[in-house]
Amino acid sequence: MAVREEVYGFFIPSVTLMGIGSHKEIPNKIKALGSKKPLLVTDKGITAVGITKQIVDLMKANGMDCVVYDETIPNPTDKNVHDGVDVYKKNKCDSLITLGGGSSHDCGKGVGLVIANGGKIHDFEGVDKSTKPMPPYIAVNTTAGTASEMTRFCIITDTSRKVKMAIVDWRVTPTIAIDDPLLMMGMPPALTAATGMDALTHAVEAYVSTIATPMTDACAEKAIKLIFKFLRRAVANGQDIEAREGMCYAQYLAGMAFNNASLGHVHAMAHQLGGFYDLPHGECNAILLPHVEQFNLIACVERFSEMATWMGENIEGMSPRAAAEMALVGIRQLSADVGIPAGLIELGKRYGKDVKAEDIPTMTSNAQKDACGLTNPRRPKDSDVTAIYQAAL
Repeated sequence: MAVREEVYGFFIPSVTLMGIGSHKEIPNKIKALGSKKPLLVTDKGITAVGITKQIVDLMKANGMDCVVYDETIPNPTDKNVHDGVDVYKKNKCDSLITLGGGSSHDCGKGVGLVIANGGKIHDFEGVDKSTKPMPPYIAVNTTAGTASEMTRFCIITDTSRKVKMAIVDWRVTPTIAIDDPLLMMGMPPALTAATGMDALTHAVEAYVSTIATPMTDACAEKAIKLIFKFLRRAVANGQDIEAREGMCYAQYLAGMAFNNASLGHVHAMAHQLGGFYDLPHGECNAILLPHVEQFNLIACVERFSEMATWMGENIEGMSPRAAAEMALVGIRQLSADVGIPAGLIELGKRYGKDVKAEDIPTMTSNAQKDACGLTNPRRPKDSDVTAIYQAAL
């Protein structure tokens, strides 16, 4: 390991509760934080399947009030955030609970930033732009992918620019994270697949990041091993509690990795597809992942060959370059097995969106400005990013 004259942080919630039934500790933890009236930020899907009511009833049974804002949409917007802020203020809330996947957590983080610091959510785009601490905050996860329940990342769509704003701020790290596999049992196969591939992208990008450390490497390695062990099972049978719990740990470990080593151009490019077409983040990542890593491969051949072994690929007798290619084989096979669309045009059709080649120059320009690309192991030119988008169509 080369010695580098830099200082690295390691960001993680103060407390994380994991395991079957851990969500039942929410009221106790709210009380421990000195709060009495949290705003619960979630989405209509979580409400429709009864999870929102389950948490509200749990709070009431413990003598606590809870205000619900469930208007969060996939790829949450600046409007979502500011509407949530209005609900928080109107009801005189004193803390936050976010319930769901990445969209609910990101929206809630945005609400907390604006409540604590004033201004608009746009003011916090970039790195560590806040100056005041968030309200007490518990993030309760219902998917196994984004790891937003434990990260310092907050991604909000600027509706006027059609761009996803990357907000990276240590203050948005939740005070308490809760990962209960019981809350994930109802995830349909497609969502299980998309969120699982999102977790894989986090782990892979963190492992080849230019600021990876032994601590993030350890998290990424274990995450990749767990994903290849459990994701297919979780997609095949959503009631497989062992697979659900395995993916809980996998996505959290991947979050620990990228929360501290950051990401790369897969995310930089996927953000543009989300902002431009409102396409689901996990599937965009999954489609772009092998294409971007094919470009990155020559920058860290040894690391890709290591990942191939964690994916269960046999690299015995291969040259380092051929062994590294096997990691891409593993990624593509897993993606196909869990039903990820083969390309972006097919993905767009699935969601009624028209992904067009003529939009690529604008997305390329925006991707090159995305903060996630700063730690990519190889610096792409505009023509490289354009070629990757075209290959992924």
